[in-house]
Amino acid sequence: MDIKTLEALQMLNQKILSEPDWKSATDVLLSSLRAEFVYDNVAVYLLDAQKHGLEVAYARASGRGKSAEADAAWGEVVANEVLQKHQVVSYTPDNLPVKSDRLLQAHLLGVPIYIGERLSGAMIFIRFGGPQYLSEHMNIALLIASWCASLLERKALQKARTELESVQRQMRLQDDFVSTISHELRTPLGFIKGYSTSLLRQDTTWDKDTEREFLNIIDEETDRLAYLIENMLESARLHSNTLQFRFAPLRLDALLRDVTSRVLTHYPDLKVNINVDAVPPIMGDPLRISQVFENLFNNAIKYAPGSALTVSIQHTDTKMTVAFADQGEGIAEDFLPFLFERFYRVPGDRSVTGTGLGLYICKQIILAHHGKIWAESVLDKGTIFYIELPIQKME
Repeated sequence: MDIKTLEALQMLNQKILSEPDWKSATDVLLSSLRAEFVYDNVAVYLLDAQKHGLEVAYARASGRGKSAEADAAWGEVVANEVLQKHQVVSYTPDNLPVKSDRLLQAHLLGVPIYIGERLSGAMIFIRFGGPQYLSEHMNIALLIASWCASLLERKALQKARTELESVQRQMRLQDDFVSTISHELRTPLGFIKGYSTSLLRQDTTWDKDTEREFLNIIDEETDRLAYLIENMLESARLHSNTLQFRFAPLRLDALLRDVTSRVLTHYPDLKVNINVDAVPPIMGDPLRISQVFENLFNNAIKYAPGSALTVSIQHTDTKMTVAFADQGEGIAEDFLPFLFERFYRVPGDRSVTGTGLGLYICKQIILAHHGKIWAESVLDKGTIFYIELPIQKME
């Protein structure tokens, strides 16, 4: 092999590796070698372990087959034969009349694709009307198939690495969650235990105001503990798709005002601006949508303390969009894609309590309503959470 050939192969390899996925890389490979290896159609068949058969992973029509792509042969029979024999298979049609349709004169060449040491599929090359494949063509075809196998193997490794990184991140999040929830549960339990023990002491007499103060603390911490436990149970039910939803016609403007009134009862200093007009009803579960609104209110109170909160609803004929906008510190762009993951908490001030379940629960509820939820944020300017829900015709 001369220097120019080696340089050309090296340039081709760099060009292939720069492509974003294996299919576009295979396009580059085939088009670059077509001058040395003529084909009309090419197809890659891969074994589907679940369906116990072949599936077309890649197909390209050019030359004579391009104008009649739907009617042209794609060599599935030859692909099956390659897999049965574990070797190259070529097929030359019987002699046909000279003037017969070239699409009926398909010369096929099938070569095995090995990913690692496992036979994983076959690559089929088709020429309409010839010429037939010779031994040198088979060698080029084997080289192309080997290159394609390398691309598929790289794709599989990239997928495995991505999945591994995702699993590792989830494991870290779960470890953080266990640590966080242990602290979160111990805090209200500590208050409940401490103040109830104080009230039960026989060597001390408490006046009525003190007793009432202790009982109020026990009551509030019991509510907090119940909220934490309910969040964990809701998260588990949503994760396993066992949470029941009860859909009914629902007015979001009325529901939002209702939730806002309840929140202001507990947080009278919270400044809430509501920009909501009357909107058409949608189908939804009022209890679960209320839960989403309450979670977003609590999220703003927790992470944007002292900030005014603006809530608005806009709608078109097909969808309704609710926005919760605060003027807090904002969230760095790098963290936004992970906000709705289970157990995720934005790195930072750990004095702010949280389990990393609230936004996950919100997302799962909205998904169950065939909607979507996302966040946009600018550091030092604030964060906006958007909820988009479909408007369905009422029967």
